[in-house]
Amino acid sequence: MELRHLEHFVAVSEEQHFTRAAERLHIAQSGLSASVRALERELGADLFTRTTRRVQLTAAGRAFLVEARRTLAGAAAAREAVAAVRGLFTGTLAVGTEQCMGIVDPVSLLADLRGRHPGVEVHMVQSGSAHLLEEVRRGTLDLAFVVYEGHEEGVRIRPLAAEPMMLLCRPDHPLVFSGEPLTTYSGEPLAAQALAGEVFVDLHRDWGARRAADALFAAAGTRRTVALEVNDVYTLLDLVARGLGVAVVPRPVTHKDQARGLAAVPLAADTVWNVGIAVPRSGRLSPAAQALLESLAAIEHEKDD
Repeated sequence: MELRHLEHFVAVSEEQHFTRAAERLHIAQSGLSASVRALERELGADLFTRTTRRVQLTAAGRAFLVEARRTLAGAAAAREAVAAVRGLFTGTLAVGTEQCMGIVDPVSLLADLRGRHPGVEVHMVQSGSAHLLEEVRRGTLDLAFVVYEGHEEGVRIRPLAAEPMMLLCRPDHPLVFSGEPLTTYSGEPLAAQALAGEVFVDLHRDWGARRAADALFAAAGTRRTVALEVNDVYTLLDLVARGLGVAVVPRPVTHKDQARGLAAVPLAADTVWNVGIAVPRSGRLSPAAQALLESLAAIEHEKDD
């Protein structure tokens, strides 16, 4: 069994199509099909069910995919470890992050890493935390900056920060209006029950902030209506500023320039927005991933000093 056979198998399983997988690998489709058939003969089992439109993993294929990814990751880590000892520090680093976290700046970290180690090939994916956590579990990402809820299956979480959730609304909203429009709320924290009946702007369901907001209202036993669902923090702020709804967001969002002029209201709730770094539960980190974490640790140490 050769590593290239495993690479071919993983590509087909992810693309669910031989033609797309062949294009991704830059090889002929006939060669890819022959490689997968050779692997199936060696294993004595069909790894895919094939139709004219797509291919799907069999039960044997699903079981083999886990080990194939683990083997490929181990081989890559071994190559990178040798390169690091020789002082070359090459390899790839795949990082995921949510948009506008406000706690950590992944772009600056990646730029610093490339400046110190130009041989590292960097990839970054921006998405919601639910998707990023799944990619870390699958081994597609080396690590991801995510919002998490306690224990996350299949990954290890290194906590970075915990921030309260706050209500954002126009300063003339009845919840905060007291004769003059407010930009700094000085009243008592609002209970989630006080927001029943409000129209909400929120992010899509795989975003960490949305999951934290949903958990807050679920804990209070209060239903809410999310009438405007977006995939961008700045669009959310614009919709709130135009009076189309209110939003429950992590505190760092209220500090953005686009939130100026809005009222940020504390909530009487224990639900917090937990930010951390997700890494695979099994397997060692590549030298590039370890270097990125060390850079972050150095920044955190400077802040503490």
